[in-house]
Order: sequence, then C-alpha cells, then structure tokens
Amino acid sequence: MELKHESNSQATRGRHVEILTGNHAASHAARMARVDVVSAYPITPQSPVVEKISEFIASGEMSARMIRVESEQSAMASCISASITGARVFTATSANGLAYMNEQLAWAAGTRLPLVMCVVTRALAAPWSVWTDHQDAISQRDTGWMQVFCEDNQEIYDTVLEAYKVAENDNIFLPIMVCFDGYILSHTTMPVELLSQNEVDTFLPSFNSHLKLHEKIDEPVGVNPVTLPDPREGFPGYMEFRYRLQKTIEKAIDVFEDIERDFASLSGRNHGGVVRGYKMEDADIAIVGMGSASSQAKKAIPHLREQGIKAGVLTIRLFRPFPKARIREALKNVKQVVVFDRDVAYGLEGAISAELKSALYNRKHQPHVQGFIVGLGGRDFKTEHVIHGTKMAMEYAEKNEVPDETKWLGVDK
Repeated sequence: MELKHESNSQATRGRHVEILTGNHAASHAARMARVDVVSAYPITPQSPVVEKISEFIASGEMSARMIRVESEQSAMASCISASITGARVFTATSANGLAYMNEQLAWAAGTRLPLVMCVVTRALAAPWSVWTDHQDAISQRDTGWMQVFCEDNQEIYDTVLEAYKVAENDNIFLPIMVCFDGYILSHTTMPVELLSQNEVDTFLPSFNSHLKLHEKIDEPVGVNPVTLPDPREGFPGYMEFRYRLQKTIEKAIDVFEDIERDFASLSGRNHGGVVRGYKMEDADIAIVGMGSASSQAKKAIPHLREQGIKAGVLTIRLFRPFPKARIREALKNVKQVVVFDRDVAYGLEGAISAELKSALYNRKHQPHVQGFIVGLGGRDFKTEHVIHGTKMAMEYAEKNEVPDETKWLGVDK
C-alpha cells in the first residue's frame, strides 16, 4: 500500500509500506543498499534473510553475486575477500554460526573492513536451542566489531542502511553487526516503510574502499603482514594497531549519531541515537535493556506508575562501542537502575549490568544498580517479571544491599 504524505514532494515519491518480518526488512535494506556480494550459510532463525536476497538476485531486482559456501567460517572468509577488493558486502548468521566465524571476525575488524552482518540472536549450544537470547552476539563483543541492537522491524531496515554509512565513513572503516531477536522480531510481521531507491542512493553513495586494491592491479599489495612487538622502519607494531582500532571505535559513537541525524532528516524517523529513553524525563528508576527486553519493560511502566513508582526505560542501542558518556548523561537524575539481561557473562553477571556499573563507577553520586538474568533460550520474559524485579531491586536499594550472587527471574531452580 502506498503511504499518504501531506506533501507530495519529489523527495518522498516512491516510498511505500510493506508488511514484513524482521528478516525480510533486513533483506530489503541490503537490496536497496546496492550490496555487491552476499555470502552466508543457512542457520535458524537467520535463513530467511539470505533466502529473500537470493530471490531478489534471481528475479533481477538486485545486482549482486551470491557466494555459496560450506560453512559460516567460509562465508565470512568470502566476505572478507570481497570487501578487500572494494565490494560492498552483506551477510547474516545466528548462534553457533556466529561462533564458528570467531577467528574471521577478528581478522575483518583488524583489517578495518566495513562489512555489515545481521545477527539474528539465538541461544548458543550446548544444549541445543533454536530460541532467542543475546548470548551469541554478546560472546563476540571483543572482536572489534560495532554492535547495534534493534527493537522493531522498522528499526532493523533503517539501521542496516545507517550501518553501511557508518562502516564506510572515511574516519571509521569498521565492521558492524545489526542484531535483532530471533522469532520475536525475525519471524514477526510489522508495517515497514521502505524509502525510495533515489533516497537511499542519496543517503548512501557507492562504496569507496580505503584499500583501493582495484586501482593497483599491477602492483602487488600485502594485507595484514606479521607484526613485531615494537614499531620498525615507520611500520607500526602490534600494539599500535590495537590502539588505533580502539580509538576509532570510540570515535564511532559521534559518527553514528551524526549519521542518524542525517537519516532522520531524510526519512523523518529518528531512533534516538546510541541510547533511547522512554518516560525518562521524571523517572527516579531507570529500567535498562536491549532489543525485545526493552519493549517488554515499556509495557510495565504504566503499571509501575499506577503504584506510584516513577520508572522509565533506557534502551541501549549501541552495545559496542559501549556509550558510557551517553549512559551517564541519561541516568544522571535517577536514584536506581534495574537491568534486565537476556545473556550471561558467565562467572560474573549479565553483560549489560556489568558494563553499566563500569560506566557509572567514577560518578560522585552513583545510583543503586541491580541486574537480573531473564529470557534465556526463548523463555518468556513477562511484564510481571519487570514489575517483580523492579520491586525486588527497590528493596535491595532501601537496605543498600548488592547481592553477590546473580539474580534470575523466570527460572525453575
């Protein structure tokens, strides 16, 4: 169905709304980004992303090369090779497929390749589960990739387009994971407004690789040679490479927000930057989460406020780099923070909870932070869990207690 706009301007002609799953929203974004090469291996619940892309290619709607491979590690190796030659590249995976890519993920980040990969989040085996949590994406947080988490299907479409613009920025050149919850978003249909192709082309110009190997056909070029501990003859040592990668990924926070403002000017949609607040203006308590966990938390806010509990929700969109300064600013007026993690940093607590505490550590007036583990392996995370966990956290705060053991909700102990 065609969208009705108050202004029938040339800029918005060609936009339309389709009812899409989260997977297919990602597929359409890759098509409209004019991706050159796609390589992926099927794994539930990601498979429909690249299946739809293969249909686009077969029908002539998308001019791209689909590389069929025997594993996820080979898929990432193919994406790396294609990106080095100057192609715009896309892939997608889930769970153990993402884990199988681990070695290549670090290689892609170290080579500063602007790949975009959709991670349709799913529990990691063993034991086997095809249902969602964030453990697969969280387990790859230290590979050097940026990681963005989405809350609905429109955000998936928009974020894939934004991700290419960020990844290919002349000051960045880093790979990005666009993460969204398996089944909860990947297989659920929602209205998604697709921009016109002209709008996307204006927002996202052709990829211009920093390696420029296509310009040096007759000049052999080495990529990623073995380094020594110390610099030599003007060539950086290993530590200098790591330093530069860290400084770039820190810089990416500002670049991401600048690009999102540009996208908002084009599309009329702004997803809030690297963190997004809901009812936070007067909140005493901030409930923090990512992806579908944040959506569920928002449903609890009216119930909590009816009981006189002034709670709001802070959604973390950008998990890597972790937006410490933005989080500190968003939480500067709250007395308490309640974190719902759909993951476990084994031996510690939930990953968001641990990192948020690190971000707040040097604040003079620190809010009380209590984390909970919820919704692993597709277990329902309910409004009642949010309310119960928030009240439990309030009791800990009143006693000024922070339990040493992790707190789980909805688990049969």
